[in-house]
Amino acid sequence: MTDASDASDSTAPPDDEATTDGGTEETAGGRDVAVPMHVYKAVTVFSTLFAIVAVVVGFVLLDEATQRATAAPEEVNVALAVAGLLAIAAGAGTYAFSTRFRAAGMGNHKDEAD
Repeated sequence: MTDASDASDSTAPPDDEATTDGGTEETAGGRDVAVPMHVYKAVTVFSTLFAIVAVVVGFVLLDEATQRATAAPEEVNVALAVAGLLAIAAGAGTYAFSTRFRAAGMGNHKDEAD
């Protein structure tokens, strides 16, 4: 004898995948988010651009704060050095979070069977 709940479970996504209200698909405990291709392209382009600019600006700020690494420790502009480190961290964080997006239909090699 089959239960009505068993019949509805056959059409439900597996436990490691869930579909959100917006139609995007989250997998592996919410790590990857499947989005339409145009959104994936926009996220990839702009997040990479922001990450590169933020890291370059961060290193320029660090370079200026330490006077091209020639300043004595007491002459280092601490506020500028901290701003540089924060800019580098912001660029790295942006890039890391942008890698969570993937276009619908893109596979993940670690999830595929050999």
